[in-house]
Amino acid sequence: MKIVVNCISDLSNICKNIVGYFDNNSIVCVEAEMGVGKTTLIKYLCKELGVKGLVNSPTFSIVNEYLSTKNVIYHFDWYRINSIDELIQIGIIDYFEQNNLCFIEWSSKFPGIIPKSAIYINISLDKYDKRIIEIIKK
Repeated sequence: MKIVVNCISDLSNICKNIVGYFDNNSIVCVEAEMGVGKTTLIKYLCKELGVKGLVNSPTFSIVNEYLSTKNVIYHFDWYRINSIDELIQIGIIDYFEQNNLCFIEWSSKFPGIIPKSAIYINISLDKYDKRIIEIIKK
């Protein structure tokens, strides 16, 4: 499915539809070039899922934990990760096995560790700088 985002104010309504594509225990890989809107999309998705607190980029913390109205949500940023061994050391497998929702930015760096059931959200820019969100559920 592809969605065109004309402006940021459209994201709230768009995210109401997107959350229907995954469950409380899904692994959701959000891919885009730097600055295109991965973290912004995740902020809006978390808000739609009932997260009341601050949602921000885990670039330096690697993982942030948020409480939603239904479960815990983990938000990863693998930009600064250099190897699968680093992911293993932070306990990525344990996070995946906890049956909580996980959002992962920069998952394409280590595709071999992503569960086959993962959902992919790709964000790109068209020639008019509109965001194109594509949801891929394998």
